[in-house]
Parts: sequence; structure tokens; C-alpha cells
Amino acid sequence: MIDFPTSYSAILNRIDQIDPVAYSRTRNFKDGAVSHLSPYISRGVISTRFVMERLIVKGYTFSTMEKFLQELAWRDYWQQVWNAVGDKIDEDLQSKQMDIENHDLPSSIDAANTGINVVDHGISGLKKHGYMHNHMRMYVASIVCNLGKSHWSIPAKWMYYYLLDGDWASNALSWQWVAGTNANKKYYANQENINKYFYSDQQNTFLDVPYEELFEMDCPEELNETLAPDWHTVLPETKSLNIDPSLPTLIYNYYNLDPQWRKADHVNRVLLLEPQLFENYPVSKQCIDFVLSLEENIYELQVFTGSFSELKAKHKLNEIIFKQHPLNKHYEGTEDPREWMSSVEGYYGSFFKFWKYVKKELKQIVPAN
Repeated sequence: MIDFPTSYSAILNRIDQIDPVAYSRTRNFKDGAVSHLSPYISRGVISTRFVMERLIVKGYTFSTMEKFLQELAWRDYWQQVWNAVGDKIDEDLQSKQMDIENHDLPSSIDAANTGINVVDHGISGLKKHGYMHNHMRMYVASIVCNLGKSHWSIPAKWMYYYLLDGDWASNALSWQWVAGTNANKKYYANQENINKYFYSDQQNTFLDVPYEELFEMDCPEELNETLAPDWHTVLPETKSLNIDPSLPTLIYNYYNLDPQWRKADHVNRVLLLEPQLFENYPVSKQCIDFVLSLEENIYELQVFTGSFSELKAKHKLNEIIFKQHPLNKHYEGTEDPREWMSSVEGYYGSFFKFWKYVKKELKQIVPAN
């Protein structure tokens, strides 16, 4: 079972346990040396740059951790795309998804009953623990979109609902990458591939065919039945806030729970949970509980459930400070920048175009040998 502690000291300890060399060799395997930092990066507790700098202090060089840095850069890349195109990430971004038969979710996916044993185990783990190995996420998306013929949008929201590390840009654009709307081709994996990376010996499934057959396959009967999920997010009720209107107010949210942000400032600190955001992008109770546990790392942080405008008006806030994020465009006040691995920003049509410039800059920051 994967554990995600929420104390800041435990999170720092998890960073210090990273082995970038082992990660490079084993990351695609079920028991690979992945960092399990994604929930903390997605919730804004730590940044990709913070992780990189801590590894530099530990003596890792660019050559020993290049693959790990590249994977961190994927998170910055998806966020930069979101910054650049905004709500367009909710639509087919580069091309239309082809060969669609429905806009729902295969029922067997939601029920963890596809007949692919390790996939069903991965889905059950997602619902129970709020986490799924990245390689398994690709398998699930491929089964849903490219064999089940489902449009990616609803299934992507289904997965996001459960993920403790749910980052809508990373999630939606990764599903689009698999479905071929944000890449030059669709991603497929057969049973042999799944068996290799997840140590299975299962045979005689609908995936147990050569790739050339997989590309031309009709929707398997195991994926024919679909459902339209009905998600709801239960948010905490707002308790009475103790706000000093003469002080600046820092606004934290689902994507920013950084305990080091302006830590020494004498300010009001408010975690804003906006119902409209969670109507657009619902998350599970487990995700909200995770956030409410992480917020305990921030001194005197108070929770407000309601809109930004309600918070501002009700408590007569004058000076408001928040961190940049695509979901914060309706906020008013002073916008602090986020911390990125590099200064490279803007829209790049592919990750590797983005990485080309990021890598060049990082090689000036990270010791070569």
C-alpha cells in the first residue's frame, strides 16, 4: 500500500529518499523507484524547482538525474500549456479524436471488472488510495479511448476525481496524448506489455493480441456497456473566520498549499474552497480530506468555503495576495509568481520542443559531473 503522509517534515524526508539513478532504470515497472511526490507537487506544497534544488544539495549531477528532471519538467510543461491556452485544454487540443462511439465511461472500468487483472487491481487501488502508477494510467486511458472508443473527456474527469495528485492540466492533456488529440498518434499497449511491466502472466484477454490486430480491433464486449458518472464534492462548512482587515490576506487554494509561502509575513491566511471550481472539476472526499490535512502545515490557516467575491466582500478584504494559476484568473489583488524549474514559458506543441530549452538552462544550474 502506498502511504502519503501530510506533515511537512515527512514530505521533505520523501524528497531525500529519491534515487534518480534507480528511477531512470525502473520507473515504468510496477515496483519502480518512483518518487511518490506528485500529490505534494500538485497541491502546491512543494515545487518542481524545490525538488531539483534539494537533489543538487545532495550532490546529484545532471547526468545522474537527467531522466528524473525530465519527468519533473513534464509537470511544468502541462502547466505552461494550461497557462497559454486556458480552457481549451478541456477540448481536443491539436486534432479531433478519431473513432469515437460514446462520450461516457465503460462500466467495467468504473467497476474494476475489465478482466485484465492488473488493470482491475490498479483501478481498485485508485479508488481506495487515491493513486495510480503513471504507466497504469496510460494503460487505462488506452483501453478506454482507443479500444472502448470513448471520448477522453468524461473518463479523464473520472480519474481526476479520485487522484490525490489530480492536476487537471497533467491529467487532461495526458489523456489527450493517449487518445491522439494532443499527439501525432494514439498510444496502445497489449497484454504482453502489461505483463512485462506489472509482472503478470495473464493470457487470453482482449489485449492478448499482436499490436497490428489491436490497432484494428472493434470495441471488445467487456467495454461495450457505458455509464455517465455523477460526481459530487463535499466541502467543509465555513467556521467563523478571525480576519484582521487591516492586514494583507494570503489566499491559498486546492492548487496552492505551500507552507513556506511568505512564511514570515504578518498576514491573514485563508484556504479558499470555491464550490464552482469543484462543480467544474469534482474531486472525492478523500482528496478534500487530504487537503485539509496538508493545510495543518500552514500556521493559522483558516478555511472558507464560498466564492472569492463572497470572501472579499464578507470580510472587507483590502489587500489580497495569491499565487499565479490558470484557475485564479478571477482573483483580484497582487499575484505572486509560481516557482518553475526554468524560465522557459509559453506554448510548445510538444514536450520535447519545450525540454530542449529547459535542458539547456538546467545544464547551467545543475553540476555536470
